[in-house]
Amino acid sequence: MDILGESKLNNDSWEFLTHAEGPKGKIEFTPEQLISEPSGNLFAQSQNTGMGWDPKKLWGTQFMILSTLGGMRGDDGRPIALGHHTGHFELGMLIETVANQIKDDDGIPYSAYCSDPCDGRSQGTSGMMDSLPYRNDAAIVMRRLSRSIPTTKGVMGIATCDKGLPAMMMALAGTPEKPTIIVPGGVTLAVEEGEDTAMIQSIGARYAQDEVTLEYAQDMGCKTCASPGGGCQFLGTAGTSQVIAESLGMTLPHAALTPSGTNIWLDTGRRSALALKNLVDNKINTKAILTDQAFENAMIVHAACGGSTNLILHLPAIAHAVKRKMMKVDDWTRINKLTPRLVDVLPNGPKGFPTSVFFSSGGVPEVMLKLRDEGLLNLDVMTASGKTLEENLNWWEQSEKRHFVRDQLVKSRGIDPEDVVHSLKNSKKKNMTSTVTFPKGNIAPEGSVVKSTAIDKTVIDEDGVYRKIGPARIFISEADAIKAVKDKGPNKIKAGDIMVIVCGGPKGTGMQEVAQITIALKYLPYGKEVALITDGRFSGVSTGACIGHIGPEALDGGPIGKLKENDMIEINIDTINLEGSLDLIGENEENKGIDWGNQQLKNRKIRNDLKPQDGIPEDTILWAHLQSLSGGAWNGCVYDYELIKKNSSI
Repeated sequence: MDILGESKLNNDSWEFLTHAEGPKGKIEFTPEQLISEPSGNLFAQSQNTGMGWDPKKLWGTQFMILSTLGGMRGDDGRPIALGHHTGHFELGMLIETVANQIKDDDGIPYSAYCSDPCDGRSQGTSGMMDSLPYRNDAAIVMRRLSRSIPTTKGVMGIATCDKGLPAMMMALAGTPEKPTIIVPGGVTLAVEEGEDTAMIQSIGARYAQDEVTLEYAQDMGCKTCASPGGGCQFLGTAGTSQVIAESLGMTLPHAALTPSGTNIWLDTGRRSALALKNLVDNKINTKAILTDQAFENAMIVHAACGGSTNLILHLPAIAHAVKRKMMKVDDWTRINKLTPRLVDVLPNGPKGFPTSVFFSSGGVPEVMLKLRDEGLLNLDVMTASGKTLEENLNWWEQSEKRHFVRDQLVKSRGIDPEDVVHSLKNSKKKNMTSTVTFPKGNIAPEGSVVKSTAIDKTVIDEDGVYRKIGPARIFISEADAIKAVKDKGPNKIKAGDIMVIVCGGPKGTGMQEVAQITIALKYLPYGKEVALITDGRFSGVSTGACIGHIGPEALDGGPIGKLKENDMIEINIDTINLEGSLDLIGENEENKGIDWGNQQLKNRKIRNDLKPQDGIPEDTILWAHLQSLSGGAWNGCVYDYELIKKNSSI
């Protein structure tokens, strides 16, 4: 192996130049520009011609295209280098479409990237400790990239997945004076015969418990990502973030969850370039779109769709970036009590259609039509189309596009769109309860969250209340917990257990997702009889009685860090009235009551075996402390300079 270069690979492999003639033509500077413009703006045009731009076309309106593009895709679609995930692999096609439209309108497109990690790929690995912290870092980088060319008049953000799209929304929200627009990266196609991208993530646990064969695992694992681009086929954090971007008014109507790589996906990109020019021409900036009323609309649509609990972290962070009111638990509870779940999409059910089918049923605007008819939306908010939400919905209701996509769903799949996006009347018939509940109790005095609509209906009592009393199984790390799920011996997880994963919060792991466990429980036969509580968080695909975001976290002295093996825990979740409790009530199979639990947790000391996860990066430790000083998980895990200054010695 000739690493240093002892010989030539071929005859011309060492050839190079030191000088070149430079581009032909001339930059048509005016005397006024040469006298008054900063040198950076002048040199920028030399850079542009150096990159091959026609020097006669340097003076058009400039636009910045920010994206999370990852990997390298050849002209034939084959990978030259892999990305972190399918969600950013095809984004170059969108960027090219958008840039060409800007050029056709005599504008000048710039493109910059800040690629993003994959929460699915990092489940159960050390990579998860960088997942949520990445969001804040990326939002800063994206804003810096945008500001670094101050001559741009409008900014487009193209992003798809769990952290990249929230970061992009935070970045654009933090650019309030400029016109901005989002183009969601869409979704991967659903596999014809196989497992979706949620179910496949339980394949290791199912194999360990003899639920599937090796051959089956090999076959299903190969085909589950049925196309090379787009976010997952379920309404997890990636899909929900796309829904949120659209419901905030940051995208064109019917942009979220578009099947990646398809003609309609590229058409959305092209039209979004036209929309951004229109926003610039009409001086409609970001803060004119991201109003308090727009954020309320987004919360309502989140509830109607059964969205990921991770948006309880991300939506306040977007509001913080644009200096709007940050929503609190009381706001989420009010909205969820007001808003029924209308959408049947993975992972919630009852049937669980893939996101591409949700898109074909009419997607977000179809949901908003139903919500409009119930009088739930703020209709006079401005959107990225340059029109109000009311105008958008009036257009959508009679549009050719609406009829085309819905007819295609009926003709190609035999699915009635009304079975995907329900009316209020039909959703009640199917017992589709509202989305999230925020249990409190002596284990979670600051609160917690559960996607109550995704608890298996067979373990919920007739009055709509999930009730469970069971023994605590304590795990200091997710790694120990998944071992117990896969174990066949005496340490295995059994029906009736309540798994307790501690040290999973910001200071323990960077607030890891424990989706590999929740997904495994969903697809193991006894899983619905197991509950899980943690100071960490969950993937948007998580289902079941999984309670996360428990505060305070164990490493902040929270009561969850005082629990012991075989403590008796009581969980009550009212899925109708959206109320819940989470309490220590006894030990060693003896129910001693809540008062006993209150006193025990007051008297007990924090466990002496608690510690941050081994190998937690210093970057993540810094993030954990900064977001803690800024209000922590219940304040969106943001960086807030004023709170940091107030709560520290700065």
